[in-house]
Amino acid sequence: MGEERSSEQPAYDPAAEVVDLCRDLIRMDTSNYGDHSGPGERKAAEHVATLLDEVGIESTLVEGTPGRTSLVARWGGSEGDPLLLHGHLDVVPAEASDWQVDPFSGEITDDGYLWGRGAVDMKDFDAMLLSAVRARARAGAVPERPMVLCFTADEEAGGHHGAQVLVEEHPDLLADCTEAVGEVGGFSATVKGQRIYLIEAAEKGMAWMRLTARGRAGHGSMINRENAVTELAAAVGRIGAHQWPVRLTPTMEVLLASIGQLAGVDPTPENADALVEELGGTARMLSAVIRNTTNPTMLGAGYKVNVIPTEATAHVDGRFLPGHEEEFFETLRELCGPGIEIDFVSHQQPWETPYDGALVDTMTRSLLAEDPGAMVAPYLMSGGTDAKHFRKLGMRSYGFAPLRLPEDLDFMSLFHGVDERVPVDALQFGARVLDRFLGEA
Repeated sequence: MGEERSSEQPAYDPAAEVVDLCRDLIRMDTSNYGDHSGPGERKAAEHVATLLDEVGIESTLVEGTPGRTSLVARWGGSEGDPLLLHGHLDVVPAEASDWQVDPFSGEITDDGYLWGRGAVDMKDFDAMLLSAVRARARAGAVPERPMVLCFTADEEAGGHHGAQVLVEEHPDLLADCTEAVGEVGGFSATVKGQRIYLIEAAEKGMAWMRLTARGRAGHGSMINRENAVTELAAAVGRIGAHQWPVRLTPTMEVLLASIGQLAGVDPTPENADALVEELGGTARMLSAVIRNTTNPTMLGAGYKVNVIPTEATAHVDGRFLPGHEEEFFETLRELCGPGIEIDFVSHQQPWETPYDGALVDTMTRSLLAEDPGAMVAPYLMSGGTDAKHFRKLGMRSYGFAPLRLPEDLDFMSLFHGVDERVPVDALQFGARVLDRFLGEA
């Protein structure tokens, strides 16, 4: 479906604006602190609305909470069901003193990198998509398939004030979309000198949990067999030390088969960790998607050193694989023991989309047209995206924010890290790939 595209570049330049667009977005501080103390996304959403209006595309701004603004726009033709293209406008906070450059400066350094909070998560994708869409709109190269362009608030805190608001309160804006494409996919890694692009086809579920132990208050100098701190600390220690077994989902079986082909070995659960390590810095994340994970992250108890408190709490970031939810929660309950209460701060289901069909073929062709010698394979992501919300409307979802990256760049360390940056030529590459994708999707 869609127009036929040759391997030649179009008369317009889909990458002409991408660097400036990304710099402008980075310079808008949209830090998300997980509450409402941050600046919000309204300024960025209004900026995107202006950029689309300049090329004749009307937008709708949606706010479930003042200042937490998402944008939805319709564009394209009428051939087939609409495709949702979604990116988020918020970023995690950045402490300027930790960075080599101001994290909201959008500085370009001599080595060809654009620096700033959001450079890879995910104002790069926002800019690539806007650059390609604006170039096509100006040239009259409108895709035959209808497109829904969506830029959301609050993704970095679970999407409750962004994508969730759209899905629950404004489903008419995107409920007819049958497929969705968003962040954290289409980037390259290198195995045995071979570049391989990873398309997100699955995500782990998320269980952000508060554990509570209750005991008997007392003087710190006395024997106390009902110490809430002791009970909680033991549970946290068991959870943090637990070695979760390897579990391979269909998505990771396909990826490990591709890596095994390059490494010259047949993939098995026993050598899965070794095969993942072949991906270099990307293994930082992928080693976490062949097993469930639980990481204690916060502790709280007491108010005075000689007072045994009645209550102690801990927070745990749990992530569980598609198809392995029951095993995850049964094991967690065993690790906690009978005296620990478990409450959810956020509980979102995993998902896995079959890696097949016309959309997957189009993503693959679009990448290989720009990088003919590469390989393309699916992967499962350890974190979460707005896809968790949009899939509630029945969409097949993928992550496809294409970037051709240097082999020595530790890309995964840049997500939520200091000195976040993206190669300028990777932005330009991504805009060209997205342009091809838009023409064929």
